Amino acid sequence: MHFSVWDILLITLVPAQATLVAYLYQPKWKAFLLSLPIPFTLAVLALGRPVDATNALALLLMVGFTHAVRLLYTRTGVPIIPAIVVSALVYCGAGAMLLPVIPTDGGTFWAAAIGAFAVSAVLYRLTPYRAEPGHRTPLPVWIKYPAIFAVILFLVCIKSWLGGFLTMFPMVGTISAYEARHSLWTICRQMPVFSMPMILMLATLRLAQPELGIGPAIILGWIVFVTGLLPLTWRMWRNDARSSGAVALTETGHARAI
Repeated sequence: MHFSVWDILLITLVPAQATLVAYLYQPKWKAFLLSLPIPFTLAVLALGRPVDATNALALLLMVGFTHAVRLLYTRTGVPIIPAIVVSALVYCGAGAMLLPVIPTDGGTFWAAAIGAFAVSAVLYRLTPYRAEPGHRTPLPVWIKYPAIFAVILFLVCIKSWLGGFLTMFPMVGTISAYEARHSLWTICRQMPVFSMPMILMLATLRLAQPELGIGPAIILGWIVFVTGLLPLTWRMWRNDARSSGAVALTETGHARAI
């Protein structure tokens, strides 16, 4: 099998991002770094195909993956590693089945993009704050990096089966879900914060790539993405700080009453 330069960069750089996420302590910073679309950028370049509806629908699968891991681990008692494996296999299976039947025309793309944005906006509004503990990985880099490397190498080998669904596969999320198993709610809350500006980035690529080419279109897409991500993240963190303060005030008053 032939590996392009972009395949090699995807296989080598994304594990570095995932390793850095693992060594952060605060859940909100883990979630924020997880939001940077480095895997998406490299996967788009590795695929070498225009953005279409599969990229937008893959966002919904990615959100589903994150919540599936959380529910399996916290609600049903499935150990975290099997929960991640099952969720990842479901993502790959769904992507492989949907790829041949999803049209690549503009109308289908815009319908999928609008639908994914609407779902993300609802989740952003309806997912409340929860205080969760920080965690920093005890695993050494020489164990963690090869594990992520192997996952992404497997994905690159089957990229023709996944198409646009490869670009949103939670490459960093697979290992980050393990490291953030004590704060999975925080990771899930970050998904719509990522998805909404990501839809704007996809729209930018869809419009700009035919005129500018893939390189300039991705640069423009990153500018649009960051412009959307930062205010959404700041608003969420500000609201979280207020909620955290209200909880602390309530607990203090309760303690005094006792």
